[in-house]
Amino acid sequence: MKSISKPRVVVGMSGGVDSSVTALLLKQQGYDVIGLFMKNWEDDDNSEYCSSRQDLLDAVSVADTIGIPIEAVNFAREYKDRVFSSFLREYQAGRTPNPDILCNAEIKFKAFLDHAIMLGADTIATGHYAQVREVDGLFQLLKATDSSKDQSYFLHRLNQAQLSRAMFPLGRLLKSEIRVIAEQHGLCNHAKKDSTGICFIGERPFREFLSGYLPTQPGEMRTPEGRLVGRHIGLSFYTLGQRQGLGIGGDKNSSGEPWFVAAKDMVNNRLIVVQGHDHPALLSDSLTAIDAHWISGTAPETDHSYAAKTRYRQTDAPCRITQLTGDHCAVSFDQPQWAVTPGQSVVLYEGEVCLGGAIIEAGL
Repeated sequence: MKSISKPRVVVGMSGGVDSSVTALLLKQQGYDVIGLFMKNWEDDDNSEYCSSRQDLLDAVSVADTIGIPIEAVNFAREYKDRVFSSFLREYQAGRTPNPDILCNAEIKFKAFLDHAIMLGADTIATGHYAQVREVDGLFQLLKATDSSKDQSYFLHRLNQAQLSRAMFPLGRLLKSEIRVIAEQHGLCNHAKKDSTGICFIGERPFREFLSGYLPTQPGEMRTPEGRLVGRHIGLSFYTLGQRQGLGIGGDKNSSGEPWFVAAKDMVNNRLIVVQGHDHPALLSDSLTAIDAHWISGTAPETDHSYAAKTRYRQTDAPCRITQLTGDHCAVSFDQPQWAVTPGQSVVLYEGEVCLGGAIIEAGL
């Protein structure tokens, strides 16, 4: 009698608890599971902030506990070419990119997927908090059950081919449940702290990191009315809505409220700052965006009610698409949005379904 082979799933294992439990659950469900540890950054392996060596040890330990093979693969060159170079170009242009979104589209669901297929994978799986559903031959990206951990925002640039081969086993689980499962099965990283920040920067001071790649170009800090209130070290090192690290204090004309970055005047190398979290210069009723990507392959309707996020962890904001021209779009909001930042992504939803998104060009 011919034996039926189990479907093979290659799991991206980072050494963290989420991807570890992903591999465990798939193993329990009867899949032929292979772990794959991706090394995407190696510029400063000896830095106090680099945890890749310990992460690999944790991933290997978990694989041994679960009873699955694991392989380490180096995507550092692909990461530098496809993600980091774009990251630097955007910052140099005064925008604030989100490299984790590009990393998912170009590395985790492209370079990693290609490698997994070479290993005979039917599908790949990651520890992302999201869900995939097939409806009438189309694959939809859905929000996770745990709304506080939902990561569909970071996955909105995936396409039909990528989603058709993707599994997100944690999509219906709560983070608290993940840690319990890991502890019950003796996984060494059940209490390991979640990684935060941009993937290749980690816990290190952001400005210090960026200064190793981009030159400082000091200039003036002025209010929208033109009053000089300080000096900046370079427009690349600030983002809209930023409050910390401005170095403005003791201004005798000050209202006492904290200062925020409101805009960048690239032509005159000036940083525009305002006082008060709810200053009108920090609020936008609408935005324009470029490089739109729609998961279904078809653009959504204009003048229809949707919800959008202009940054991760933001509460869904009711909105409408007012214009769609090629890969450009314009979005208007029912309520003004705070610090809409060029270079970040606006991601649109219809209920629990993530439709896709675009890169913010300007808040209006």
